Amino acid sequence: MSAILHNGPIFDGHSADLLQGQAIYVEDGLIREIAPLDKLPGAERRIDLNGHFVMPGLIDAHFHAYGIEVDLEKVDHISPALRSLHARRFLEGALHRGFTTVRDAAGGDLPLATALEQGLIDGPRFFFPGLAISQTGGHGDFRLPDHYDACACAYCGALATVADGPDEVRRVVRDQLRKGAHHIKLFVSGGVLSRTDPIWMRQFSDAEIRVAVEEAETRRAYVMAHVHTNEATLRCVANGVRSLEHVTILERDGADAIVAAGAFAVPTFAIGDAMKERAEQMGLPAAILDKVRAMGDVAYASLDHLRQAGAQIGFGTDLLGPLMDRQAREFRLRLPVCSPVEILRSATSVNAALLQMEGKLGTIAPGACADIIAIDGNPLDDIALFEQQERIGFIMRDGKVVRCAL
Repeated sequence: MSAILHNGPIFDGHSADLLQGQAIYVEDGLIREIAPLDKLPGAERRIDLNGHFVMPGLIDAHFHAYGIEVDLEKVDHISPALRSLHARRFLEGALHRGFTTVRDAAGGDLPLATALEQGLIDGPRFFFPGLAISQTGGHGDFRLPDHYDACACAYCGALATVADGPDEVRRVVRDQLRKGAHHIKLFVSGGVLSRTDPIWMRQFSDAEIRVAVEEAETRRAYVMAHVHTNEATLRCVANGVRSLEHVTILERDGADAIVAAGAFAVPTFAIGDAMKERAEQMGLPAAILDKVRAMGDVAYASLDHLRQAGAQIGFGTDLLGPLMDRQAREFRLRLPVCSPVEILRSATSVNAALLQMEGKLGTIAPGACADIIAIDGNPLDDIALFEQQERIGFIMRDGKVVRCAL
């Protein structure tokens, strides 16, 4: 199918200077040409965007398709079929909020990706890691201290699996890659939503991290790592990790190390904000509530370190279950530190580079995938517009119109 999109200022994913008086020619799922309307060839469909702000589809680089419950221990007890139905709802919701691409951060797998490719789910592009990898007793090991194992086999849950020692890490990474994983996820510091590991806990040895990175590189893939602390960040960067998730308690030397390595940082403010607001009413254990309170506003100081250092700052939300509808709040939550154009770049061109899809996603340019949205109003003036879903009047994913309510 061919289409022409016209009558709207264009943010190309990079420059704050909007393209004016230009139209976009789309054919066979790609942007073929950007030129004045009268200079473009004929198309099967012409869509007047009615002055809406035109931009690349949004990218959420820390998404949990199978993150059905905030209490992650419960997810292991939900059947795969039911998890998939929940994932369908989450993915379709994300697409209708303007997120045409998501990168899963734990458990996303080939069957779900295949369902999206075959049109069984009307959702975004999907990059997945397979099972995230944790050491025994790490953030991804959701067994409680009193858990009884009927056999001596290692823990393997719905979202994560356990591997101990370089050889076992190598085997598990190879197996996730065999199953089609686009990237590998490691837990390298303690986390908020696990009961048994403190935030400051050092997880995985340097040798284990290096093995994961080496194996990912054999498939031209990369490692993303759950890290809250500065120490975990420095260890990950020194051992070749490309994507640092959360980076909540970061110092300037950690930010500088990320820049020097050409790595990416993906802060996730939406989940922290939601947890502070709703944690008690969700009935979470006291150990988790204490961690939520302890995080305080340190994440903003970390984001400022990243910005001042000139880091490549991606955009992720890390939301779970009933909190998924707060996905667009991430834009507003970054405003105390970042400008609107910096936030838009994070959610488009920076995330595209992180996903190894630079020039293909996150941009309005010839040769890019036709993932395009149009919003009523200018988010460079009011970034919170994304929270008003009804303002997103047009969504195109892979050249197919998902919504046209202009």
